[in-house]
Parts: sequence; C-alpha cells; structure tokens
Amino acid sequence: MRVVFMGTPQFSVPALEAIAIGHEVVAVYAQPDRPVGRGLKLTPPAVKIKALELGFPVEQPLKLTPPEEVAKLASYRPDVIVVVAYGQILRTHVLNLPKWGCVNIHASLLPRWRGAAPIQWSILAGDAATGITTMKMVEGLDAGGMYEVAETPIAITDTSVSLHDRLSKMGAELIVQTLAKLESGNLIATPQNESLVTLAPKLTKEMQFLDWGQTSVIVDRQIRALNPWPGTVIVLENGAKIKIKRARLRENITTDAGLLTERAGMLLLGTAHGSLECLELQEEGGKVHSAAEFVRGFKGRGQSLPIRLKSAP
Repeated sequence: MRVVFMGTPQFSVPALEAIAIGHEVVAVYAQPDRPVGRGLKLTPPAVKIKALELGFPVEQPLKLTPPEEVAKLASYRPDVIVVVAYGQILRTHVLNLPKWGCVNIHASLLPRWRGAAPIQWSILAGDAATGITTMKMVEGLDAGGMYEVAETPIAITDTSVSLHDRLSKMGAELIVQTLAKLESGNLIATPQNESLVTLAPKLTKEMQFLDWGQTSVIVDRQIRALNPWPGTVIVLENGAKIKIKRARLRENITTDAGLLTERAGMLLLGTAHGSLECLELQEEGGKVHSAAEFVRGFKGRGQSLPIRLKSAP
C-alpha cells in the first residue's frame, strides 16, 4: 500500500518503522520544528528525525487546510493515511482523500478516554487495563468506527512513561495487522458505544499540586500519571515547591495528612488515609535527589522534619 504517515512525538516512531517494513511510505507529515529547552533551540520532532533517517520525504505544514497543502497531499496518491499523535485535526476533504481513508492509532480502549491524554487519565482513574485501538477516522473527536483492539493490564507500578512505551510498541504491532486486513478487504469498522464515552482532556500545569487530602492510593496515581509533565509538587511552609519524582505506596502506614516526616529510614508524606514513601525529589531549579540526599541537604540548611505542608493554591 502507498502510505502517507502523520505523526509527531516519539510515541509515533515505532509505528512508522513497522509500516515501512511492508508498505511504501510515500511521505511523512509531522508538526513544524519547535523551540525546546532553556536555550529555545529549534528542534525537529522525533518522527521527522526517524523519517529522514529512513529516507522518506517530510512535510511540516502549519495547517493542512490551505488548498495548496491539500493538493500537495493528494499528489502523493496515498492508498491510506495513518495518523498517530499528529497534532492537527483532519477535515473531511483530507479524511476522504485516500482509497481506504485515514486510520488512527489511539492509546486507549475506545470509547473510554477519547482525547489528548488517554494514558495519564487511565492511571489517574485507577483503570485495571488500557490498550490500543485502531479506528477509521471521522471529524468527531476519536469517534470513528473501531478496527482492531489490543489490551494490556495497568500494574500498580506503571507510570505514564512505562505505559507510553508499552503502548507505543503495541500500536506498531496492531497497525501492521490492521493494514493487512484492510488491504485484503477483511476488516469492518465497529461503531463505538456512545453511552460509554469518557474524555481525556489535555493536562494542565494546575494539575501538578498533589492533593494530600485524598487517600494515598489516589495521590500515588497522581505521581505515577503526571510525571514528567506537569509533574507533582508539594509546597513547604516557606513557599518552596518540591517535586515528588518517584514514590512508593505505603497504604498501611498512618501519618497526619499534609505532614512530611521521617520514620524508620523512610521519608513519608501523609495523606487522608495511608502514606507515600518519597523516593526521589527535586527542589526548584535543582537536581533530582534520593530521599536520603534530600533529607541531608534539608537538614544541612538548618531546616528540620517533620514539616507541615501548605495546601495547594
């Protein structure tokens, strides 16, 4: 099949590599290069880097709506367009352009978690499982008929990073299977059950503040879901913000909610029920430290534990 691939972040790269093995990738579309880091260095997206490495033409239009961009896309004569975290909404004139339409790889078990951040929301909600869905794209938000589904359990130790990497590989495997069945005519899109729809909106910076008024189970989900961005933060009495980078659930240890304290060699954060053992922390503008390193530095500045935390703004 002649495939136009549309994707931008690292999540999309395994799918591009897998498709390239058995199909003719005629063009790769990605978002424009963006300024990254403190130096705001113009940096190409992961998909562009991989596409150039594989020798594919790369297009990076700001929008696909202008007639000249639609004409350029049509000139590639794609049999199918595969979309994986591309970052642009495709309109009907693009969706209907290829022979087999546009196929999306979505990181959830649709219709659960339609939207921009399905991986994080599946952890925040305490879902037992998530997965990958390939679907026929329509103009609605992740609302198209489903082609194939692959499921994976969410372990109590899974983070957004570990789940991201696992689902990225699963998506690559499932899209190859989907394209093979689509080409052979042995694939029918199954409509989604609209009564089961849940939404996974974009994460916001305001979500970073840990709600230690919740149970330790819920706070643990926040830490696992929201790192690396927007991160998870506690605020000390003096207003200093500390990022909790990694923690361990200690549901059976009771500590006052909102109290950061030492006990039995552990640095504990108390919640409404149970505690979190803080394993890695980062002060504003500083490096990530182990709990032991953090406590030594904290005490070295004449500060002491336990310390009562401020409520989130």
